[in-house]
Amino acid sequence: MAVTLESIKEAQLKIAPYIVETPLLRADALDEFLGCEVYLKLENMQVTQSFKYRGAISKMLTLSMEEKQNGIITASSGNHGKAVAHAARTLGITATVVVPDTASPFKVGAIKQLGATVIECDVTERFAMSARLAEAHGYTLFHPYDDAEIIMGQGTAGLEIMSQHPALDTVIVPTSGGGLLGGILTAIKQSKADISILGAEPHNMPRYSESLAQKKRVKVESTSTIADALVTDQPGERNFPIVQMYADGMLKASETSISKATKLLLMEGKILAEPSGAISLAAILDGSYLPAADEKVCFVISGGNVGFEQLAQLETVQYE
Repeated sequence: MAVTLESIKEAQLKIAPYIVETPLLRADALDEFLGCEVYLKLENMQVTQSFKYRGAISKMLTLSMEEKQNGIITASSGNHGKAVAHAARTLGITATVVVPDTASPFKVGAIKQLGATVIECDVTERFAMSARLAEAHGYTLFHPYDDAEIIMGQGTAGLEIMSQHPALDTVIVPTSGGGLLGGILTAIKQSKADISILGAEPHNMPRYSESLAQKKRVKVESTSTIADALVTDQPGERNFPIVQMYADGMLKASETSISKATKLLLMEGKILAEPSGAISLAAILDGSYLPAADEKVCFVISGGNVGFEQLAQLETVQYE
């Protein structure tokens, strides 16, 4: 199934009873720090506190009765797993989530609290393990980003952005496997909207920067990053062609800048975001992109699942 503007519009109608239309906030208190007119698309206020719920419920609503009875399995660094667990509980489906050993304990705890079975493994093995378990037990396999229904669900955030502020100049999107970026790109670019769209990824995990430079999907070394929701080492097979076709650029952010952006959002913007959700701002703080003073830039805050332990680490961080 192809991901198109029309399919994203259909997904929007389908998932509307289950999600919230998250606010797009003008955050003028952040202008002086980022050098532009700042707007925040607050997906940290979505169900399960991240954009992932859009794709999870979109995919789950397509399951047959037999698939629902057999249960589902997915691999996730946290936010997708929490979204799948919540959607499964809502629809009365048994869910298993394979999490990497790098996952935030705060997120893993939330997945368990929602009733899903959690299996931990090495970060490089999570997809292979979930596929093996799906075959062994007859579960339906949910890929966190490399799936048309998932991408369509994430793309509904792009439809909302356009309806909430059609005069934006630029949108910056946190990027890992590419489900959110691919969906937003399709929704906005196929609408012929005159908006530049950039991805943002950790400097430690530049899977899209490397892949776009080499014009093919590249697997990078799996390294640690404070942006624990952005640890995929290779672009998705379905996602990469969309990003390659439509993206206006890919930005990178250092670990220091990601910490600074997280604290900046909290202290000056009064927005609680996880480091992965703050990476779009971090790319500006890092100098990866220099917006014009009158440029209307929308920073997608992709999630807010952060525990006190992570926040405590920001105490000595200086963002000025």
